[in-house]
Amino acid sequence: MTADPAKAGSNVSLARRAWAIRRNALLMGEVQGQGYIGQALGAADLLAVTHFHAMRYRPGEPEWEGRDRFYLSIGHYAIALYAAMIEAGILPDDEIATYGMDDSRLPMSGMASYTPGMEITGGSLGHGLGIAVGAALGLKRKQNPAFLYNLLSDGELGEGSTWEAVMSAVQWKLDNLIAVVDFNNQQADGPTREALARTPEAAKWAAFGWYAQEIDGNDLNALVAAFDAARAHAGPEPRVIICNTRMCKGIPFLEAREKTHFIRVEPDEWTKALAILDAEKPE
Repeated sequence: MTADPAKAGSNVSLARRAWAIRRNALLMGEVQGQGYIGQALGAADLLAVTHFHAMRYRPGEPEWEGRDRFYLSIGHYAIALYAAMIEAGILPDDEIATYGMDDSRLPMSGMASYTPGMEITGGSLGHGLGIAVGAALGLKRKQNPAFLYNLLSDGELGEGSTWEAVMSAVQWKLDNLIAVVDFNNQQADGPTREALARTPEAAKWAAFGWYAQEIDGNDLNALVAAFDAARAHAGPEPRVIICNTRMCKGIPFLEAREKTHFIRVEPDEWTKALAILDAEKPE
């Protein structure tokens, strides 16, 4: 763990953190009976590693200047980030029941600058990496040693603005920028691989000048190794980790659904999903 880590001194395993993130997401999804649950379950492992292994921050001081930044480009992944921030102590768990409600600090799409720990207003896909490039350049000019993590989706790899940001990050030698791509091969209109992501992603980013890794995004050991390597890389290149994840990871009957981009779950199915998750609770 780095200096000033979240919940310093905790010996809770990353597997337990990922389990808690999934559980928080299911509880929030149950409030509305629907939502982007598949993405939250699939990204829980990478969020456990960012928030409980890689990042430096203070839960009680979300605007601490020395913090590592986490920029969520994918607004509809808000439920996943809320779940992680609740487990981290940035948000109180008693707000779970307010998810998506009027006047809640937890709107369904993460476009609320008033939510503690939400660094940017995301939602219009393809803009997050560009914002991250500007912020990372600002950190370097201020001689702030913080890292900036930007979570973006595989669908955003079909946006021209994303690749403009990719080139800009290399031009400015932003070695403090770590892009994390959740590649779950699922978009609103179908599989990402059938859209604009047919070629190997790590090789593409490397060709643009990034230090690129591609891993199983549901393998905690692989995630830890990749994030450690990204931070430790000695070159001036920005870094990217392509995380191949499975939508609805951990809940088999949801994993088996053909389309999981936005799902509706029957009341008895929430109970079933939570029971499955609780039966697999790590030590």
